[in-house]
Amino acid sequence: MRGLSRRAVPKGVKMKNILLIASEAVPFIKTGGLADVVGSLPKNLNKDEFDCRVIIPKYLCMKQEFAQKLEYVTHFYMNYLGVSRYAGVLKTEYEGITFYFIDNEYYFGGPAPYGDWLWDLQKFCFFQKAALNALPLIGFKPDLIHCHDWQTGLIPVYLKDAYHGGDFYRDIKSVFTIHNLKFQGVWDLKTIKWLSELPDYYFTPDKLEAYKNGNMLKGGVVYADAVTTVSDTYSQEIRTPFYGEGLDGLLRARSGDLRGIVNGIDYVEFDPETDKYIPAHYNAKNFRKLKVKNKTALQERLGLPKDEGKFLIGIVSRLTDQKGLDLVQCVMEDICNDDLQFVVLGTGDEKYENMFRHYDWKYHDRVSAQIYYSDELAHYIYAGCDAYLMPSLFEPCGLSQLIALRYGTIPIVRETGGLKDTVEPYNEFAGTGTGFSFANYNAHEMLSIINYAKDVYYNRKREWNKIIDRAMARDFSWRASAKKYEELYSWLTSF
Repeated sequence: MRGLSRRAVPKGVKMKNILLIASEAVPFIKTGGLADVVGSLPKNLNKDEFDCRVIIPKYLCMKQEFAQKLEYVTHFYMNYLGVSRYAGVLKTEYEGITFYFIDNEYYFGGPAPYGDWLWDLQKFCFFQKAALNALPLIGFKPDLIHCHDWQTGLIPVYLKDAYHGGDFYRDIKSVFTIHNLKFQGVWDLKTIKWLSELPDYYFTPDKLEAYKNGNMLKGGVVYADAVTTVSDTYSQEIRTPFYGEGLDGLLRARSGDLRGIVNGIDYVEFDPETDKYIPAHYNAKNFRKLKVKNKTALQERLGLPKDEGKFLIGIVSRLTDQKGLDLVQCVMEDICNDDLQFVVLGTGDEKYENMFRHYDWKYHDRVSAQIYYSDELAHYIYAGCDAYLMPSLFEPCGLSQLIALRYGTIPIVRETGGLKDTVEPYNEFAGTGTGFSFANYNAHEMLSIINYAKDVYYNRKREWNKIIDRAMARDFSWRASAKKYEELYSWLTSF
């Protein structure tokens, strides 16, 4: 990546082999932020010190432009659930990183990477075993395997169990990253025992059993050599009953091995100076003159009255309870004042889709509800709005606020998870801050901070522009995050 510094590696220091195993990775398959991490982290590591590669499933629904570039590596047959099953291995190189793909159309041939819960549990148990069995055949022995979310939670367990005795797998370290603790790969004990093919020894309350069910994510937390999550605040929150999803006690017990590392964003894809989706390019020096052109273009595109001076708030989100939209619903009438415009893009729960459609109909001159998803329109909104609203109930990391900061669109967020770690609240007395935030999960507290931001925008425009200056100066590229992962990898592989 441009501008990425490379540290000199002392003579005689061994190159470290790092393998990321996950259920998705950009640009091949993406349903959420997990794919961004798995696709972006490897190319930002110091290539003089780390040989980092990735294994994901070969989904039939993968874009054809990528599928047709895959090269056959090898194949093998693996006994799983009493049946000899085919596992192919393909590969491609993308932006200097080798990606391997486990091929089995029986498991990965559906129209989407995830679907039926029970089927997902089976196919990812197969995937984890196939990925480990493929390693001796592809000529790459990792010093460390970095596992992501419940779909790879059994790999640290397998490394301590069935694969521990083999010379090839001995001494391989593991890191397990929790991207969202809400999803854990849980089913009844008998089913998880059958699908994982692990002995009874592992299904006790101090291992994979949780509240009389089997829990695949818990396996990763218990057996990995280190556990990470995607922001420092979220790493603290998940040790409490409210955010811990039943695993807070375990996470407190592993607190010495648990750390938070905030995700980055791709500064090539998200760059207001070169963004192919927006009509007016700008940077931190000329945004005062040029950013507003994106605003009027957005207003015109969405059928809102063109008004350079009108305060314009945007949301690009899954429309779910987690995103704090029940707070928005409570005070939407108050938000829809005639001194602002409001734009939302996304799909999700029917109640929120219909709520936003209703207010679009009722206040069509100030509310625009786009109930679908478009990458192009998302970039338009990040560049064209004055503020970006993100009142989440919980947010492990969050990428939207990082993109908004990059585009000089001021975030208004609740102080939780990655939002608290990345958005510094505006302090009018100290002249600091990159956004606006509220602490309690309360609709009127959110409304109050929206009104405060609106007041600064209308009545202290110089201060507003200084907030933009500070926001655009912050560096949330993958460089800083990758350095922290490098430190973790080096520490774990040093003993």
